[in-house]
Amino acid sequence: MKTSIATVCLSGTLDEKLRASAAAGFDGVEIFEPDFVSSPLPPRDVAALAVDLGITLDLYQPFRDFEGVSEEKLRHNLRRARAKFDLMNRLGIDTMLLCSNVGTAVSSDDALAVDQLRRLGDVAADNGVRVAYEALAWGRFVADYEHAARIVRSVDHPAVGHCLDSFHILSRGWDPVAIETIPADKIFFVQMADAPGLTMDLLSWSRHHRVFPGEGAFDLADFMGHLLRSGYDGPVSLEIFNDTFRRTDPFRTAIDAMRSLEWLQELASEALDRDGSEGAHMRVEPLPEMDPPVGFNFVEIRAEDGQRDRVRTTLYQLGFDDGGSHRTKPVELWAQGGARVVINNGDATAGAPAVAALGFDVADTHAAAERAARLLAPPVPREEGAGDEPLLGVRAPDSSEVFFGRIGAAGVPAWVAEFENAPVPAADSLVTRVDHVNLAQSWEYFDAAVLFCTSVLGLDPQPSLDVAAPTGLVRSQVMSAPGGAVRLVLNLAPAENVANPVQAQHVAFASTDAVAAAKRARQRGLSFLPIGDNYYDDLDSRFDLDPAFLEQLRELQLMYDRDERGEFLHFYTESLGSVFFEIVERRRGYAGYGATNAPVRLAAQHTRRAGLS
Repeated sequence: MKTSIATVCLSGTLDEKLRASAAAGFDGVEIFEPDFVSSPLPPRDVAALAVDLGITLDLYQPFRDFEGVSEEKLRHNLRRARAKFDLMNRLGIDTMLLCSNVGTAVSSDDALAVDQLRRLGDVAADNGVRVAYEALAWGRFVADYEHAARIVRSVDHPAVGHCLDSFHILSRGWDPVAIETIPADKIFFVQMADAPGLTMDLLSWSRHHRVFPGEGAFDLADFMGHLLRSGYDGPVSLEIFNDTFRRTDPFRTAIDAMRSLEWLQELASEALDRDGSEGAHMRVEPLPEMDPPVGFNFVEIRAEDGQRDRVRTTLYQLGFDDGGSHRTKPVELWAQGGARVVINNGDATAGAPAVAALGFDVADTHAAAERAARLLAPPVPREEGAGDEPLLGVRAPDSSEVFFGRIGAAGVPAWVAEFENAPVPAADSLVTRVDHVNLAQSWEYFDAAVLFCTSVLGLDPQPSLDVAAPTGLVRSQVMSAPGGAVRLVLNLAPAENVANPVQAQHVAFASTDAVAAAKRARQRGLSFLPIGDNYYDDLDSRFDLDPAFLEQLRELQLMYDRDERGEFLHFYTESLGSVFFEIVERRRGYAGYGATNAPVRLAAQHTRRAGLS
């Protein structure tokens, strides 16, 4: 599959956008006209830079408001077109994007549009270029790609064809199946975009909220299947209008963009396998197969010298056993049941405690690492001593580390034996495993984190939720493996509060008995996150709990939730820098996270941090 990206997707100057696109591995680039117009580089220098970088210039765009106009306006439009065709010749671009008219069309007569587009085709052919006509979702008279297809068919000119854009088709709910009826040689260009499911006007949705494939709600697998069966074998390009992407580092954004196209090839391959590949000519390369992770191998906490004792003490109070130090590395292990926390002692200036790495149990570590490499996840170097269990790692968009570990005998990874005390899980452990991990994400790379979890880790996004906090709304996106074996919760806090510990990371441990775990923790001196009486009074009104049980919850600072499937008990520790811990007990199939309790927890943490209690 030939990959391309529109310069509108990236921040920076035109030359920076071209360099970022080439560095990420794109084959080609669309030149967005405002990027060229504002650049000091003359056309010959832009063309030369593309050659030096090894990329092609695939499309010049957009050309607007051409067809359906008066004869006087048409003469002006043809003059504009001749000037752009001449510029394209100097840039070395052979295809121009023409959007369906939005602002100047005075007639809905298709015959008039056909005649005017045919005249444009004559001018294009004289200049050795082509015109790709695109139905904008908000076009004045042409908004449907099938309508545009009828017009192009009637134009019947070798220099006039189609540009198909997934956003303009899927945002209107059009069925992409008719793409297969368009002759492949008349599809001149294809632009891909995903988008979250929003209810708003199409123009605003398009101009501000497009995202890369795999980051939104569109069924792009189905779209790609129809496109491939049409016989199309040209560039598949990204055209993403997104306020965030236009503010972030272009090199990092370009890598995220290329990752999305690698993921799109996987979706396309699956669509062909599922629905048939007759007529497909484009070669798409599926990713190396990897089963989703089946558990957390470990969680690594990094902290500076003066902060680690707080982590050790809290883990002890939660019932974890000290597994001692590693035989060759400056790390120590704390374990309980199948939950393992590694404390990194290697950096005396690491700052407040924070989650630095996550390990996942996978069936094939090499397949997982190979897949991650194809998806442009940078590898994490790791020194291994003689006899050490190999752990293959990559870096996530938030710069945290992700490691792939083998599932060991009896569920215990082989690397546990490398620690001096090598704890063995007890059958009666109150904590059994890591239930889920919440990770705070910066506004710049939240969408990239969703794509990373989907494509690299094989986790499925669940419906997102906005949670009210004293400092603003927190967007919470759950990513989970089948059956909930692995749950990651990505939290996007208000931009000015990302560094606020209230909005930070936390590790939740699954327990067989949260009440017993809380009693043990209290006996060992744990500082619980204090929950006010108002919360428990509200619980009583909502659930009509047994008075003795309600009083027990209040006494132990336990929180509670219930749905049609079961019950949920949980409690939190105080924040330790940028991380805190949670004990959760899921009863009778409860699969949620106590969402109604999250605002209470956030308010309690904010109160503690502000010194108000």
